[in-house]
Amino acid sequence: DFTFFVAYGESSYTLDYTSIRVPKIALEKMSMEEIDKFIEERIRRKIVVVGASTGTDAHTVGIDAIMNMKGFAGHYGLERYKNIDAHNLGSQVQNEELVAKAIELSADAILISQTVTAKNVHLKNMTSLVELLEAENLRKRVILVAGGARITHELAKELGYDAGFGPGTFAEDVASFIVHRLESMT
Repeated sequence: DFTFFVAYGESSYTLDYTSIRVPKIALEKMSMEEIDKFIEERIRRKIVVVGASTGTDAHTVGIDAIMNMKGFAGHYGLERYKNIDAHNLGSQVQNEELVAKAIELSADAILISQTVTAKNVHLKNMTSLVELLEAENLRKRVILVAGGARITHELAKELGYDAGFGPGTFAEDVASFIVHRLESMT
């Protein structure tokens, strides 16, 4: 009931891949053990992190890789850290529900995953979350992090987030950012 074509061709245009610069987050990456010790010695209390795939996004692979105890590719998720109280709310979580949970738990950080980018739905959803946090007077108090296949640090910062993480990110990348940011806020 369908036809599939593969076409090959030549082009006179070239692309210099070495000239492409993708902004990265400058951070001191630590191991899970180092992060737990950092929290114990410098923050001196458990930190609370709430995460979800928000809006209509039903993809949980990314948020699960960062949040779930088992993690991904040998990198344990935030639920395994002894000094992080991690709450993974799953997928298709409305921004209002995520903010309410963050308020209920006095969250230090909110993580969202955005995989679906058709018609820029991720941009609208990400912007909506920032607006909700500002309306609740929480934006300056909570660390806000976005992740996903098409999320860059530059895009996240432009939309009002503290950081953006894309492919190849592990829990210790996100946790290192959060603890350093949290320490600088206190």
